[in-house]
Amino acid sequence: MYRYFLSARYIIMRPINWIGTLSIFVAVSALILILAIMTGFLEESRKHLRGHLSDLVVTPTFDIPIHSLRAYPSRDTQGILAEIEKHPGVVGAAAQLVYPGMLVPPHSERIMTNPNAMGMVMVNFLGVDIPAEYGATSLLEDLKKEVMVGPFDQRPDDLDDPFAYPEDYYPVEDARPRDPILMGEKLAAIWGMRKGSELELATATLDPETGAFLQAGNRRVVVVGTFRSSFNEMDLSRIYLPREVLADWLGRPGQYSQVVVKLQNYERDNKSIISDLRVDLSSAGYIHPDPEKPGFAEFPWELQTWENSRGSMLAAIENERALLGIMLGLVLLVAGFGVFAILSMMVSEKRRDIGILTALGATPRGILTLFLAIGGIEALVGMALGVLAGVTAAHNINGIEAWLSNAFGYQIFDRDIYYFDHIPTVVELSGIVAIASASVLTALIAAAVPSLRAAYLNPVDALRYE
Repeated sequence: MYRYFLSARYIIMRPINWIGTLSIFVAVSALILILAIMTGFLEESRKHLRGHLSDLVVTPTFDIPIHSLRAYPSRDTQGILAEIEKHPGVVGAAAQLVYPGMLVPPHSERIMTNPNAMGMVMVNFLGVDIPAEYGATSLLEDLKKEVMVGPFDQRPDDLDDPFAYPEDYYPVEDARPRDPILMGEKLAAIWGMRKGSELELATATLDPETGAFLQAGNRRVVVVGTFRSSFNEMDLSRIYLPREVLADWLGRPGQYSQVVVKLQNYERDNKSIISDLRVDLSSAGYIHPDPEKPGFAEFPWELQTWENSRGSMLAAIENERALLGIMLGLVLLVAGFGVFAILSMMVSEKRRDIGILTALGATPRGILTLFLAIGGIEALVGMALGVLAGVTAAHNINGIEAWLSNAFGYQIFDRDIYYFDHIPTVVELSGIVAIASASVLTALIAAAVPSLRAAYLNPVDALRYE
């Protein structure tokens, strides 16, 4: 019993011992907070990318013939959708026509006054079919989100028909209505666009006669509404059009470039459904089979998960989280060194006490337990306070960031730069347990060296110590 009594007394009577506790506290709270933020960034990226790409993406390679049939993959949109939707694990599928283009500035004088504006803005045109798009992606949720930029409600008047013209829209130059588009609210704000505003889009298409030479194509359009995905890069580079409108503009009536598919249970069934769809779609002539390996796609990118198509981005975030964890793990080593230094100094100061305890009958094991208990108590207190502080900070990080930004007059998290309009955090119990266990284990290992030195100290030499 004397061991724990003396351990608690030494800690209370020597405030310098709390330096070890403080170091453990800082290390644990920092690790939990950083891990929560990096996990939040990863999960937020997964959620946004998954929402817009859906679970699976089918991208047939139309310009390479199928060897076994000596024909090109079928461009029958309704046929491939029916083939996909008949699988019991599929919730919905939607055909999309994706094509690069440019946004022509509606007001040339804005180029000189707006640093974010450029002569031509590169964007992606996305031709979609409503309501199929609603069933396969998160477009409907993006159209319902509260407007964050600008004082006016720029959402479409009718969500059942988001490409319907606004009630107060009248063509500017002539009586022919312009083609309707949906654009990200930030992109609209940069150019001062509102519902009913007209602008010009530009792209290059294949010459319909030669099929080889590119020819410029411009089209006047009208903004019928905006969307917000909370994914800044996407909001600034994506413009939605009706698929038939974009196909007509490109001279590709009825065509599509990819099909997005939503599953009932992605985590459980994605591999089996991919295998089934590869067999079904290749047999029906919609993607390329491998003549030597029936059922196995010759071009694996024709049917893949959203994770495969965005694997480099997700891998980069995952690597950053791992590297930050390793680097911040060094903080635990520094904290352990603090415990080691404090206990080493205490053993040197208490050599005479150790000699007296040994002379009174204390065993080496008892002396070892006494000093290990000091390191253990410091580690447990620092770990508990660190877990409490780290979890609390993770759950309130956006409020903390706003307060710090106001206090220092500097925007710490610039929502115009990062992908998200908030700091995402995800607190995982397994991560907390791992960090807490590692902190206690590190402190005990650090305390073991000076504790062993105290346990095997010669009592005669200890009693002579002045």
